[in-house]
Amino acid sequence: MANVGRGKQNNYLCAMRRLLRILLKIGGVVLGVFLLLLLTLTVYIYKVSDFPDPAVTDTSSYALKPELIEGSLSSIGKNWIRKNEYGLYEMFVEGKPLERGVIEGKLSQKLITDQEVAFTDEIKRMIPSHRYLKFLKYVIGFMNRGLPDHVTPEYQQEIYGISRAASSQFNWIGDNYDRILSYHAAHDIGHALQNMMLVGCTSFGAWGGKTANGSLLVGRNFDFWVGDKFAEHKIVSFTKPDKGHAFASITWGGFIGVVSGMNDQGLTVTINAAKSSIPFNAATPVSLVAREILQYAATIEEAIAIAKRREMFVSESFLIASAKDHKAVVIEKTPNELAVYDPNEEAISCTNHYQSTAFENQELNVAQKQNSASVYRHQRLEELLQAQYPLTPQKMATILRDRRGLHNRNIGNGNEKAINQLIAHHSIIFQPDSLRFWVSSNPWQLGAYVCYDLKKIENLNGLHKDQPVAISSLTIAPDSFLLTKDYTDYLQFRKNKWALLTHQPVDTAATIHANPFFYDAYRIAGDYCMRQAWYAQAEAYYSHALTLEIATVEERKSIEDKQQTCRQALNKK
Repeated sequence: MANVGRGKQNNYLCAMRRLLRILLKIGGVVLGVFLLLLLTLTVYIYKVSDFPDPAVTDTSSYALKPELIEGSLSSIGKNWIRKNEYGLYEMFVEGKPLERGVIEGKLSQKLITDQEVAFTDEIKRMIPSHRYLKFLKYVIGFMNRGLPDHVTPEYQQEIYGISRAASSQFNWIGDNYDRILSYHAAHDIGHALQNMMLVGCTSFGAWGGKTANGSLLVGRNFDFWVGDKFAEHKIVSFTKPDKGHAFASITWGGFIGVVSGMNDQGLTVTINAAKSSIPFNAATPVSLVAREILQYAATIEEAIAIAKRREMFVSESFLIASAKDHKAVVIEKTPNELAVYDPNEEAISCTNHYQSTAFENQELNVAQKQNSASVYRHQRLEELLQAQYPLTPQKMATILRDRRGLHNRNIGNGNEKAINQLIAHHSIIFQPDSLRFWVSSNPWQLGAYVCYDLKKIENLNGLHKDQPVAISSLTIAPDSFLLTKDYTDYLQFRKNKWALLTHQPVDTAATIHANPFFYDAYRIAGDYCMRQAWYAQAEAYYSHALTLEIATVEERKSIEDKQQTCRQALNKK
């Protein structure tokens, strides 16, 4: 009986071994197929994110060299760049697409490199893992596949011309043209991937009875933050293309897209991000849609026609003002639809949610209004407008610099619910009827607003001396806030916030003292105490933060969760 039992056991073991061998073979085949598919996908993503260079014929501009005239002024023929007394770079470029790009690249080569250093350093800080950064590179490459199919040949050539001046030190991201072209979609990819809202802007316009002399006025804060260094070198760019309208825009090294601009027909464009779903296919970057409108539209109707033609990655609002129409509207565009918001009044305002009847009840828009700071900021903007009518450029600047909450309540310096969040890349005021505009100088919108006349710059016929090109008599003085202890305290607050982000010691008492009405000061203090396992102190900081004006529902939920974690830790002691 024992032998029979052992025989059955041996047969069972042999059967199990055979089954195991079969399973291992199947598993090996499955693993092999999976690895093959993964390799194929990797190769595919690598190839589709490697953009072909645009076709070029006349390469004579490659031989052009900038000449240092004097001071900060350099030129190539009638094209020039200089740095003014307020720290703003001023640049004029004309010609055909490739020629424009090559000349712009040669004139602003250092600015292009500095900008790319600032951008990549901030990305590395946000994503310190080299492996995840590499993985993200391929994810973005996949999302950007086919991008050149949605960028006009004109803009491909201009970007290619600029890319020739880019530095090879960033080839770990991609070659020069691939990188510079992809950067034009960075705004779109960034705020869609996690709805990061790196672009949480405010814009508004008024005309007729709502302005002091009846002229059309438009103001905007471009609250785009990718680290402080990214906003150090702003370029007031004047472009005279061989086709379309001459225009001015506020930009940075290597970027031909438009986020704020005005053309010689008195048409202005500013963009405001809206909540978007994650894009899975390439489309035209928002900034290039705005650029096309600025270069080729003279009226609101023409701007709408261009916006309709272009498919986009993400949802966006374009505030379009036109001297010829003597009014402004907001074009609200999603990847699939377009609507126009016209309040039929002599004023218009825009933050980061849709206002048209077509989109106001859209699911993403409803979520945006409920969960973000957009509605609150819009209400504060309306409150300020009512108090300041009739508007002048100086009053526009006062509104754009406002740091308070509803009913003039102190909600802390840097709150996303304020018009001035103290993170702006730039702020700008347009007066389309006169073709004048005012650009803020650092820091943020607190420095002087420098006034330019677009027609005057266009007619300079080159710049032969390092001299001012702005209208000094119309400069709007810096904000007096810069001279206060509150401003000094705010800089101290930012230092402590940066210390937390970079895992350095944080002076919690100094953080609170520097910005006592801002919930984020208590959140920072709480986070630092949590890191040290000082749960009682952290819980107290979080509890106080919850009594203040918190910018978003998500931030409130995050603080509440941390508060609960502290309480649970204390209960275990």
